[in-house]
Parts: sequence; C-alpha cells; structure tokens
Amino acid sequence: MMIRGIRGATTVEQDTEQEILEKTQQLLEKIIEQNGCKPEDVVQILLSATPDIHSVFPAKAVRRLSGWQYVPVTCMQEMDVTGALQKCIRVLMTVQTDTPQDEIKHVYLEKAVVLRPDLSLTKNTDM
Repeated sequence: MMIRGIRGATTVEQDTEQEILEKTQQLLEKIIEQNGCKPEDVVQILLSATPDIHSVFPAKAVRRLSGWQYVPVTCMQEMDVTGALQKCIRVLMTVQTDTPQDEIKHVYLEKAVVLRPDLSLTKNTDM
C-alpha cells in the first residue's frame, strides 16, 4: 500500500449552505466512485474554499456520507489571489491504495474544470 493524494474541485453559483453542501457532496461522491475509496483507507480529507464562501464549512458534507464519520476532516481558506476562480471548493483526499499515481482519477466539476483541464478531460471523460 502507498499513500496517495486525490485532488478535486468544484464551484458554486451562490454562497448558500444548501448549494455548498450539495456541490461538495457531489464532488466527494464522484472522487469516491472514480477511485473506489473506502472510509477505512482514507487518512484525511483537506478542504479549502475561496474567501467568498462564508455560509458553511464544506467539510460538513463529509458527515453526510454514510460510514465516513470517523475520517479526519478539516477546512481552510484558499489564498485570495487576484484573478483566481471564485466560489471554488477544493479537496485533497489522502488515501492508502495500491493504485499507481498515474492511475489516480482527480475530479474537477463545474467551473473548476478550468483548473486542471489536462486531468478533467483525459482522466474523467465519463463524467
């Protein structure tokens, strides 16, 4: 087993608790599905949000996933860089896996596809 990082990001249109939790849960579920992640293999989940997201901690979405209540999760604020993508939630899921690094499926949804089109288009064509 190796320790690998799985990246992903999504965006919201509105800074509302409902939309933030829905979009974050959708992102997490897609990462889990694409990579066959099980909660017992997850070391931690780090979530960041751009400074224009205030309504809720995106990490709350992890607690909505059945069986994921013991996975360590934290949130942080993304750097406020001029011209950066707005209303963006990013995730870094650290997992124990036998999957080679070049076979990890990173997931970028909504407007966040622009962050890594190389991974979004070639690795996740079935999304």
